[in-house]
Amino acid sequence: MVFETYKIWKEKAIEDNDLFSELSSMTEEQISDAFYKDLEFGTAGLRGVIGAGTNRMNIYTVGKATQGLAAYVNSITDNGKVAIAYDSRIKSDVFAKRTAEILAANGVKVYIYRELAPVPMLSFAVRYLKCDAGVVITASHNPAKYNGYKAYGPDGSQLSPEASDYVLDIMNKVDIFDGVKSMDFDTALSQGKIEYIGEDVIESYLKEVKKCRINPDLDLSNLNVIYSPLHGSGNKPVREILKRIGVTNVTVVKEQEVPDGNFPTAPYPNPEIKEAFNCALELAKTVKPDLLFATDPDCDRVGIAVPCGNDYRLFTGNEVGVMLLEYILKCKKANGTLPKNSVAVKTIVTTEICKKIAADYGCEMRDVLTGFKFIGEQIALLEKGNEADRYILGFEESYGYLSRGYVRDKDGVNASMLICEMTAYYKSQGKDLIAVLDDIYKKYGYCLCVQKSFACEGQSGMAKIAGIMQSLRDNTPKEICGIDVLEFKDYKASVGVDFETKEETVINLPKADVLSFGLKDGSTIIVRPSGTEPKIKIYVNAVGGTECEADKKRSDLLQSGSKLLGF
Repeated sequence: MVFETYKIWKEKAIEDNDLFSELSSMTEEQISDAFYKDLEFGTAGLRGVIGAGTNRMNIYTVGKATQGLAAYVNSITDNGKVAIAYDSRIKSDVFAKRTAEILAANGVKVYIYRELAPVPMLSFAVRYLKCDAGVVITASHNPAKYNGYKAYGPDGSQLSPEASDYVLDIMNKVDIFDGVKSMDFDTALSQGKIEYIGEDVIESYLKEVKKCRINPDLDLSNLNVIYSPLHGSGNKPVREILKRIGVTNVTVVKEQEVPDGNFPTAPYPNPEIKEAFNCALELAKTVKPDLLFATDPDCDRVGIAVPCGNDYRLFTGNEVGVMLLEYILKCKKANGTLPKNSVAVKTIVTTEICKKIAADYGCEMRDVLTGFKFIGEQIALLEKGNEADRYILGFEESYGYLSRGYVRDKDGVNASMLICEMTAYYKSQGKDLIAVLDDIYKKYGYCLCVQKSFACEGQSGMAKIAGIMQSLRDNTPKEICGIDVLEFKDYKASVGVDFETKEETVINLPKADVLSFGLKDGSTIIVRPSGTEPKIKIYVNAVGGTECEADKKRSDLLQSGSKLLGF
């Protein structure tokens, strides 16, 4: 079947010369990996390696997904509208254009950004233009060989499971070459079936971001920052919002300023890792900034570093989330703007210290599954109950943050602004962020986290990941690193078990392939396959009486947990 499909592609995949050349030179192993399955469409849409094949990102797999999305939109309305954005990745503009052509041919009105735009601006456009869906072409922080197709619902959140299933059902029935309708982009544009998103939408978005300031009267002119968009879509909106709030001393990393899907200075354009900051750190030797920060290519996440002696310290997503939560709660309480019964939302793999901080300020902390769409769901629930003002912050350990509910996805523009404001606020008090975090740990206890991913590429890799998860369910460890496991949670079975009392509890969250091990000392280990990459991830949350104790325990638990997974 694989080779039959390959032969059909060699005959019919002729619109893209890159694909035609690749198909002509494939080995048997390459053919097998490219055609052994269809690229999966889920609530995160599509994501995969760019290239020829049913298991690759190309104009045909994008077309098939879009035909399914068009059918979904037409099933819920007679006058459907979809917004489209794209980032700097290879073929992002090509895939965005193809998406628009197919939607237009299916009678769906298209609004598309004229140039690359961040994920949060797509989420905003969907809501602002009252669209029925949205698409952004991006693979977030993946290496250059990847691209993706993220689909959004009318609320600006990623597509719901029910809608995703509908799209997938249509995709399974559509012939990838003959079953996809399309029309010429320029023709659709001239007929009004495609329309460029105007400056009014961008201006409205920036105004909403600026409203998120916590201390709007704070003078930020004394703040000195270095910013890198990592060759992505954050360059214009981030610099514009900083200008509007008065951060005038901004040095942009020139080597990483221009959009480039090859990411020549950051092969892995991920603000979580130090390598992505190499150019900024070199620049810092002469600029001497108070803060360095970088947004990923689709500008929904941000990473930061601050001076530490003669070097710079990079903060984790957990650490930044902790500081933002404490900063927002403290300042809102001080200036009388903290809502009664305020709500913050985090993912289950995000640091548990947040619960102590929230409780100290009378803030409700809600746990949700990994994925910002679940944070978006909580914002929507509050909004539905006319309680939108209760929401103050949503965040996840993977460097995603959002204050206020004007969008339904993490927002690197919003986070960049708040981080700059927070840094300037503490600078005015003679403190840097290292001292701020240390004060938080001293007050609430040391809770140090680490996440590690193990790549399992290809067909065999997916089978390996499934085997690891099943083995942990069948042979649940009773101790890890010499510490008793007191609680085991299987989010796929929606059941938690207390090993001391033998009592079972129901997990009131959507089913997910996630396992959690609660240890006797309060530490936790969570294991889950990535939803967007061929990886399995382990999350360690280590509790200790001192920083040294927590740090050692974090290292030991990571080592033991890795062995538990067979790595």
